[in-house]
Amino acid sequence: VEKRFPDDKFLLLDTHQEAGMLLRQLANQKQRHLAFRDRRAYLLAHAADFVPGEENNLVGTLKISGYVRGQTLNVNSLLHIIGHGDFQMKQIDAPMDPFPLHPRVIKSRKDPGMAMEICAMDAVADMEEDVKVLMKADPDKQESLQTEVIPDPMEGEQTWPTEEELSEANDFLKERSKVVKKVPKGTSSYQAEWILDEDGASGGEGDEYDDIEQEDFMEEESQDESSEKEEEEEYETMTIGESVRDDLYDEKVDEEAEEKMLEKYKQERMEEMFPDEVDTPRDVAARIRFQKYRGLKSFRTSPWDPKENLPQDYARIFQFQNFTSTRRRIFKEIEEKELEGAEVGWYVTLHVSEVPVSVVEYFKRGAPLIAFSLLPHEQKMSVLNMVVSRHPGNTEPVKAKEELIFHCGFRRFRASPLFSQHTAADKHKFQRFLTADVALVVTVYAPITFPPASVLLFKQNSNGMHSLIATGYLLSVDPDRMVIKRVVLSGHPFKIFTKMAVVRYMFFSREDVLWFKPVELRTKWGRRGHIKEPLGTHGHMKCSFDGKLKSQDTVLMNLYKRVFPKWTYDPYVPEPVPWVKSGISSALPEVDME
Repeated sequence: VEKRFPDDKFLLLDTHQEAGMLLRQLANQKQRHLAFRDRRAYLLAHAADFVPGEENNLVGTLKISGYVRGQTLNVNSLLHIIGHGDFQMKQIDAPMDPFPLHPRVIKSRKDPGMAMEICAMDAVADMEEDVKVLMKADPDKQESLQTEVIPDPMEGEQTWPTEEELSEANDFLKERSKVVKKVPKGTSSYQAEWILDEDGASGGEGDEYDDIEQEDFMEEESQDESSEKEEEEEYETMTIGESVRDDLYDEKVDEEAEEKMLEKYKQERMEEMFPDEVDTPRDVAARIRFQKYRGLKSFRTSPWDPKENLPQDYARIFQFQNFTSTRRRIFKEIEEKELEGAEVGWYVTLHVSEVPVSVVEYFKRGAPLIAFSLLPHEQKMSVLNMVVSRHPGNTEPVKAKEELIFHCGFRRFRASPLFSQHTAADKHKFQRFLTADVALVVTVYAPITFPPASVLLFKQNSNGMHSLIATGYLLSVDPDRMVIKRVVLSGHPFKIFTKMAVVRYMFFSREDVLWFKPVELRTKWGRRGHIKEPLGTHGHMKCSFDGKLKSQDTVLMNLYKRVFPKWTYDPYVPEPVPWVKSGISSALPEVDME
């Protein structure tokens, strides 16, 4: 215990005096307030009952009884049952409190001095008689369960212009094409067309690269599994006794999982040694393999439109015009506006509609059933950004787009996130692995949650247990946050002159050299340069730099593209271990911290 919790005091419990010290210690503890919990109404189910529907026995009305905590619970708001999704409420009842602070006392008619307190079991038996309906849902005021925008496939289509629109466009072009020039007296309009401006017409080679926008083939280079086989080392043979213990140990080892983990460790080590470097493929032209990538003069200052080339999934999500002001307005209404509904501390029964029968079966197994009321818009899907730091108790490599289990505020869901650097710029570099030294930003498609909210990241093991891999907090709900993936192509100087060099092995065809000619080059030793011209047909190219190259230097080319998370959101996350009914049920799942 002292090893796991070094800052906490360790108390013994052998004598009555030590027991008294423990009770005083517990009595003086202060509950830590969680902001996301204090702003929402929540309820821990004390009892649950399921009423099957008329059409389908697998879906019906769930009656949850418990004490209201946090805020006033309104029947028109949505209810989120942790691990099962969002639902609507029909009505809220006020049954008799099974554990009242001041029990009812019944005095005997024969002997007024005798009194009897009503116990909790008697109170439960009298519930049906004392049930009062507090509120019923109003269909006009009830929140909708719509989580996604239904995209219109014809929304981006363009109709054929009419004759009036064509004539207006021609007139507009004629007005724009009129240019005022200074010409000698007596010059005709025909002669004025041939007189050039002082600035002249200069077209840069960099314009060729502005049209590089085609379909994406693959985000990462496919690795050839049949590349090179490691030579088997020769060992000296000798006779040893059989070990039963080793055989039993080998039976528990999953060789396939071991091979996958070894490959991930190798990839993580290569990423640390050569960040973002990839080999140019020889079977596919580089201009096709990297056709959606672009070059940037400066990653920090070069412009990039956040609305450019958005995926189809962005038509399904919601975006705020001003998320900060919306969040501030909703929180202000919670503090100032008096809501109608069940007050904090009341014992109520919630009638939740369209709930699957698996929810009550989950509760009967002994697992806690926790329900949270949702704030406006919190059922709608968007892009969530969370800042997380790697937990020191877990050292396994975690790759981007790998399926993880999220505990974000009151929600628990499964998703495949992107990792990116946590910076103040408008563009953020994509990270292929969850590093242990710095905090990173995790980006996923998930329902809107208003910060502040704590975040826990778990990974499900092969035995079903959940391992904690990172902790953090919710940063923002912003689909315009750009995650930029970088790939680095490397070449080697072949012949070096004063400020010129012949570079090879970056490309393997003349067409690829001409295609990437506008992109700036750099070296590992800090030189910058450009491609002058291709040499031959095998990808050699003449390059100029701002200084003389060293023979051991490496020439690099940075290419960038924007990446988006995968739509893998799943709100139904099974429990890591089977629950056991006990006297006191824990509200948190059992976690393998190792």
